[in-house]
Amino acid sequence: MLQTYVTADELYAMPDDGFRYELVRGELVKMPPAGAMHGSVESRIDGSLGPYVRSLRLGEAFGSDTGFQLAPDHVLAPDASFVSQSRIPASGLPERFFPGVPDLAVEVISPSERERHISEKIDDYLQYGCKMVVLIRPRTRRVEVHTPNRDVQILESGDVLDGGDAVPGWQLPVNDIFE
Repeated sequence: MLQTYVTADELYAMPDDGFRYELVRGELVKMPPAGAMHGSVESRIDGSLGPYVRSLRLGEAFGSDTGFQLAPDHVLAPDASFVSQSRIPASGLPERFFPGVPDLAVEVISPSERERHISEKIDDYLQYGCKMVVLIRPRTRRVEVHTPNRDVQILESGDVLDGGDAVPGWQLPVNDIFE
């Protein structure tokens, strides 16, 4: 199969074919529809993060269809995300991809995702300035919190996910993510 270099503008202009795509250094990465467990976990994150952010007017929370343009040929779409009010353009939210990374990126890991791809995503988010990347692993019921210049924090049943510097004051018990 011939590989074609794609830009963020070309990705944005693509017709909807029912799939989600990310763009990694010019290469389209097709993401199949999520499974039921993935969707349930994603919904629980959105259901906690969105209302919290809106109630305190901290910025904007986004769902999985939002693309974040890290570079002209690099667009990632986390399962849930947050951008602080100070980073929202004065003109309002762009119609196209958000320019830059979110302050918080949440990725719900599917069984088909490869660890190398997951590690590269974490590195990309943090390299481009994301304050916190949260990986949720439904199969093992674990949550990993990645921040710049810190070790990975592993959370399990009984622990509480804290928004830290990315979303001050936001907390979600790990048990609430999976039950």
